[in-house]
Amino acid sequence: MQVVRHGGFASAARATGLQKSLLSRRVRLLEERLDTLLLQRSSRHFSVTDAGRAFYERCAVVLEDAEAAEQSVAQHHAEPCGIIRLSCPVALLTFQFGALLAKFIMRYPAVTLSLESTNRRVEVLEERFDLAIRVRFPPLESENLIMRVLDTSTQCPIAAPGLVAAPLTSPADLNTLPSLDFNTAPTSHSWLLESRDGQTATIFHTPRLATDDMAVLREAALAGAGIVQLPTMMVWPDIAEGRLIQLLPDWRPRAGIVHAVFPSRRGLTPAVRTLIDLLAAECAAQRHDASRVVEP
Repeated sequence: MQVVRHGGFASAARATGLQKSLLSRRVRLLEERLDTLLLQRSSRHFSVTDAGRAFYERCAVVLEDAEAAEQSVAQHHAEPCGIIRLSCPVALLTFQFGALLAKFIMRYPAVTLSLESTNRRVEVLEERFDLAIRVRFPPLESENLIMRVLDTSTQCPIAAPGLVAAPLTSPADLNTLPSLDFNTAPTSHSWLLESRDGQTATIFHTPRLATDDMAVLREAALAGAGIVQLPTMMVWPDIAEGRLIQLLPDWRPRAGIVHAVFPSRRGLTPAVRTLIDLLAAECAAQRHDASRVVEP
């Protein structure tokens, strides 16, 4: 490897501190074992044969993978430190991850968190983010990024108890009540629901309030302004306390996928790796708590 990398035995000997004769003997033994000429050498000439070039390139890949494996083991034992550039959707940050991120930087004082709270789809590579949290509906598009699934983003139709005089029995009953929607499109407002036995129903509605701010929709629902479809992780504490009720528990909107995307596993720092693991654990814990309140 070193002889080819440095372009000759003399240069490789200087770079490695090994004797030129020792390097030459090792190459000769390798050629004998492979029964193939790898290098053309004389007192004035050095070149790599086609077989030698192919062998070098394959060995370089193996060596790189071995170094990466060693680095990954070392990183697992390293203390998290450095700057993490993170983006996260606004509602997810407010209702699910905000407190965890505060605990994270307190637990690891050598870590600095640069956080962008945004609903826009950031360009991880171009904008030099270390990590982006996203919620998307399958099928997920293919990207030149590594993805780790954190949770399933289930949603449910909810309303303030005083808004619903009697339990709803079918999706069509939703049209008897005022609605709110997470959608600012002027002409397209609909909910797609699926029953436990696979039936589907599309409910078209005209919302009294349409916005891309889920926190505002939750406040409007709590005030009794209308029914709304929101993430389970956002509203289950309100359902547990009786401030909101779950409508049509046998019907559910399609679920999204909460996932983290990052440029490469190989370059994952201990700080980013630790944060991803904590986010996954937090999702599992909150999902367990919510399952005791909201019907799956």
